[in-house]
Amino acid sequence: MITSQQPVILTSSSIEASDEEAVEANVSVVDAMHIALLRTGEMSPVAVRSYYVDFYLSQALEGGFAQYAFMSADRAETDTLVREGMAGMGATAHLDLFNRAVEAYDHLSEEEEEYYLDGLDAEETPDGVLRMEELDNEFEELLERENITALNAAWLRSQPDLLVLDDEEVGAYIQELVARIPDLPERKAQAEAAALEDAPDFEIIIRELCAIASYELLKITMGDPNYIHDGEKTLAWHFATDHGDFIMVEEADEAFMINPETLEIVAAVEFEESDADLVEA
Repeated sequence: MITSQQPVILTSSSIEASDEEAVEANVSVVDAMHIALLRTGEMSPVAVRSYYVDFYLSQALEGGFAQYAFMSADRAETDTLVREGMAGMGATAHLDLFNRAVEAYDHLSEEEEEYYLDGLDAEETPDGVLRMEELDNEFEELLERENITALNAAWLRSQPDLLVLDDEEVGAYIQELVARIPDLPERKAQAEAAALEDAPDFEIIIRELCAIASYELLKITMGDPNYIHDGEKTLAWHFATDHGDFIMVEEADEAFMINPETLEIVAAVEFEESDADLVEA
C-alpha cells in the first residue's frame, strides 16, 4: 500500500541548480508518476501543488489566462491546486491576481469568452475581454515584482521530507511505488480503455501521427490558438516525443506533424468521411 504522504523528490543535479531547473525537476517527477499510473493522492501534496502552479505560469506566459483556461481539463480542481500551491509558497500577490482573473473570466458572457479565447479582433472590444486583457498585463508586470518560480523552488527545497535522488535513481523509486499499487492491472486496463474511448480528437490525431513517424508520444504540452500556418491563424497543438518537440495542425481534410524549428512535415494523415477514421497520407 502507498502512503498518502510521499516526499517531495528532487534530483541531485537540480538541488543546487537554478530555480527553474529545480521546479522543472519536480514537474518531470510528477509527470513520470502520472505516466506510471500513480494517482494525485499517492504523490507528495506539495509536489502536486508546485506542479500545478508551474502549469499555470507556463500557460499564462504563453497566452495569458486564456491559455490556462483553454488547457485546464478540470478547472475546478486545477484552480484549487493552484490556489493552495501559491498560498503554500507565499506567492500572495500572484494568488490575489489569480483569484481576480478567475472571477473575471467566470463572469464572461459566451460571446466575450469566444472573443477572449480565440483572440478575435473587433471594432469595439467587449468590456469583459478588456478586463481580462488588463489582468493579463498585470500578470506580466507582477512577474517583475514577485518571482513565482523562485518562491516555488524555495518551497520545494525547504520541505522537511525532501528526498534527493540521483537522476538514474528516480525511475527505480517510482517503480517501487508502482509495485505497491494493489489494483495495478485494473488501472492499466482502465488507462488503455480511456485512451481509446475518451481521448479528444486532437490527441487521437497526434497519436496516429506519432505512430506513422515511429516516434513515442511523451506529452501533449499546450494548444496555441494563434499559430500561423500557411499565412493563416489556426489552432496548433504542441507535443513532446522521444525524438523532440513537434506541433500538429489540421486543414480541412488533413493533419500534419511539423517540426517547429525547420517547418518540415514529418508525418501526415488524411481524414475519411467518418471522423473516427484516419488514413496515412
